[in-house]
Amino acid sequence: MDATSKDALLAAIDAERAGWEALLTEVGAARMELPGVTGDWTFKDVVAHLNGWRELTLVRLGRPGPDEPAPPADWPDDFDEDTDAGIDRINDWFWARAKDRPLADVLAESREQFRRLRDAVAALPEADLLTPGRFQWLGGEALGPAVIGGTVGHLHDEHEPAIRAWLAQVGG
Repeated sequence: MDATSKDALLAAIDAERAGWEALLTEVGAARMELPGVTGDWTFKDVVAHLNGWRELTLVRLGRPGPDEPAPPADWPDDFDEDTDAGIDRINDWFWARAKDRPLADVLAESREQFRRLRDAVAALPEADLLTPGRFQWLGGEALGPAVIGGTVGHLHDEHEPAIRAWLAQVGG
């Protein structure tokens, strides 16, 4: 995505939200708790997983200033988001926290997060969103593209191919 302005970032969030709603409709409520989307995970499990990572993005958007470190995540301190094994532990932790939640709650959380994401990006100055290296915890990347990549890219690059394959298998 070519993030040249705050308006472009907001448009990307709006487009992602619309695409997400279309995918939810395509999957349909009747199939959201069927296993097999990713391993044994249901579509609801994938939504909860995306919610977990999106919440971390929201926490980071709502806090530190440019010279402050990123706020800590709410998972256990010995989980490391910089290693594959650590990410697997975090993903398992997200799954365990959400597995017994009602589908309606997981979907409502997802929709609310899109609203909060848009509001958070809209509230930030354009310079904070687009200046590479402005936030030390982003390792030189600009905040806006990192947010979009982490939310849009996570779904489309990591999960949508498996969701599409699963839909084809279950008759979608």
